[in-house]
Amino acid sequence: MNSYTLTEINNILKGELIGHTTQSINGPEQLQNASINHITFIGSSKYIKLWADSKASAAIVNDNLEVEPGKNRALIKVKNADLAMAKILELFNPPAPEFDTDIHPTAVIHETAKIGDGCKIGANCYVGKNVELGSGVILYPNVCVFDETTIGNNTIAWSGTIIRERCIIGSHCIFHTNVSIGADGFGYRPSDDGRGLVKIPQIGNVIIGHYVEIGANSCVDRAKFSSTIIGDGCKIDNLVQIAHNSVMGRFCIMAGHSGLAGSVTLGDGVIIGGSASIKDHTIIESGATVGAGSGVMNNVKAGETVLGYPAQDARDMLKQWVAMRRLAKK
Repeated sequence: MNSYTLTEINNILKGELIGHTTQSINGPEQLQNASINHITFIGSSKYIKLWADSKASAAIVNDNLEVEPGKNRALIKVKNADLAMAKILELFNPPAPEFDTDIHPTAVIHETAKIGDGCKIGANCYVGKNVELGSGVILYPNVCVFDETTIGNNTIAWSGTIIRERCIIGSHCIFHTNVSIGADGFGYRPSDDGRGLVKIPQIGNVIIGHYVEIGANSCVDRAKFSSTIIGDGCKIDNLVQIAHNSVMGRFCIMAGHSGLAGSVTLGDGVIIGGSASIKDHTIIESGATVGAGSGVMNNVKAGETVLGYPAQDARDMLKQWVAMRRLAKK
């Protein structure tokens, strides 16, 4: 286990050290659960009251908060405690699982595949015809990459991930367990004889930019034609559905259980709250936010925040909820 003095930690954070402690720091922890060798963080005034009873020897605190360190305890004041704690988590982050051999003997790799320098391919992986893996790609056990797919440098796919044929994946991406990329889009039409549904071929692909992270059990479907596109830097939570021909701009965030129907377009920096649903062919412009649990039926303008089902301007929706509550009490 790594151990650091508070001075060493403050040299990384470059904050203001207040108070003193002789305790070494073995890791971060929540205020309520911390022990004497932990560092915790206080990012809001509502958590200050918990500091007195916490056993932590040190805390990272937003510099706009008034907190006293106490005996044999210390504070590191920073501009943003959340970002500072992210650095601490990196400091104590345990190493990823190690490979005994770079390419496991049970991995099946087609003779036409091109494997970059420093790649690691785990047990029972499959790498198909004409696949290209950039340098430093890691495929943990039981990952499948199908024909003619390209994966950029230093991308990581955790176990159970399946990347279907002809997809184009950028560099420094992370796909967590059981991610599905490039499955068929959801396309059916009633048959002419009225006896069932006819499957519409989905002949497009998925294009994913650089530094994209996709959470466990999320799905990005291939396009009916052309491409489903995920822009650089997008962060996608667990259990998210992105349907065929949707296009996400750069640095969008989608929280768990949210979903895009077919041909949805997101601008840059769009935030989709948990369990929100976006109707097909909807456009959500750059910087907009969709509140958790909302159902978006119409286009959303740049920078707007919408809420509710059907979603509308968040302030208007909150006013409606207040009015309905008042009526219910009469």
